Amino acid sequence: MTVMQTTAGTIAPNATRTDICSAPPRRHPRPDGQDRYTISEVVAFTGLTAHTLRWYERIGLMSHIDRSHTGQRRYSNSDLDWLDFVGKLRMTGMPVADMVRYAELVREGESTYQDRRELLESTRRDVLTRIAELQDTLAVLDRKIGFYGDAGRSREGESTR
Repeated sequence: MTVMQTTAGTIAPNATRTDICSAPPRRHPRPDGQDRYTISEVVAFTGLTAHTLRWYERIGLMSHIDRSHTGQRRYSNSDLDWLDFVGKLRMTGMPVADMVRYAELVREGESTYQDRRELLESTRRDVLTRIAELQDTLAVLDRKIGFYGDAGRSREGESTR
């Protein structure tokens, strides 16, 4: 199912149509009451690789990750929330350097709200531009699909005469 599809008909034939985009995002399937996760659990929750998680930490995209007494990384629910947000930033096409800059601004505190807002507004403008480009591309595809559908019906009509 694509983002633009609805769930009508997939649940029950007479079900009310609901836009899956309007539903709240699915949360990571975290055990209730748990706030410490191993790197392998985070890999399972997020779909990221352990290498990517370590790289995020190394470049400063992730703040300091707590360690167990044996030195193993222990991620928290707030770390998972941050990773979810980083995933959204990645989907926008935001460059990694800008994501790292945003993370640095977050760590600097409330005095950076304006800088963070400007960075997010710039990214938002870029996303809107890409959406417009994709909508234009979709319109071209729809016209072509319509053309070929009409051409196919014309040929079928000719062969039955």
